[in-house]
Amino acid sequence: MKTAKIKLISSMFIFGTIGIFVKYIDLPSSVIATVRGALGALFLILFILIRRQKMSVNAVKKNLLVLCISGACIGVNWILLFESYKYTTVATATLCYYMAPVFVVLLSPLLLKEKLTLKKSLCVCLAIIGMVLVSGVLSGDNSANAKGIVFGLLAATAYASVMVLNKYLKEISAFDMTIMQLGTATLVILPYTLLTENVSTINLDERTAILLAVVGIVHTGITYALYFSSMQDLKAQTVAIFSYIDPAVAIILSATILREGMDVFGIIGAVLILGSTFFSELTDKREKV
Repeated sequence: MKTAKIKLISSMFIFGTIGIFVKYIDLPSSVIATVRGALGALFLILFILIRRQKMSVNAVKKNLLVLCISGACIGVNWILLFESYKYTTVATATLCYYMAPVFVVLLSPLLLKEKLTLKKSLCVCLAIIGMVLVSGVLSGDNSANAKGIVFGLLAATAYASVMVLNKYLKEISAFDMTIMQLGTATLVILPYTLLTENVSTINLDERTAILLAVVGIVHTGITYALYFSSMQDLKAQTVAIFSYIDPAVAIILSATILREGMDVFGIIGAVLILGSTFFSELTDKREKV
């Protein structure tokens, strides 16, 4: 149990630092996303081979359509999130991204036939109020660029789609699911990248190559391996609680390393967004236990 918690905490902490690394990679978002998906998938394949595990071909076949669609959504999600980092602060982009659970709650009555309870409705309202505060509209703060916020919310929408689609997956292991989704994401992004970017003109210096490797191997391959191997020994509520280390780390690093400030309205908004989504998720886990 203790080892599993250390793995989970480590994975959440690493996830929370990705925005800092992406900020320093002077490459198009689609290129970063393509490399991330490819390196992450390759690392996880190597990981299961070392552990002498085998992918379940039958499970993959049964879920192939959903895996491909969700993988494509992951690729789109990465591009949008990385674009958001470019136009606004890491903290604001992360908070926009954490609206994904709110979108899932709103979609669940239509797509998953789940009842929208009073508690969940209240959480949605509080999260939306928080998003308004984070956007800087009330304070007249132009540093939280509207374009970055839009990209962040679109990234949240794409990730919400992944969360909904994953509920339709049946009898497939977390590693098989992730390898297929990362691989599909890469295959979807690659043609888009080749069509929209002149890859031959990209200057890949040593620093950029190292940062890309870190994002692909550490932030994707290693972190996903830590995350999924920890979930086997932990309760769903524990995973839900520790998942909020990710945005907390991102916000702290945004303020301390990148010197991206957040006013009082932004801080209140952050508390409302993270608090409401946390409460909604925790309530949902309790109802399923």
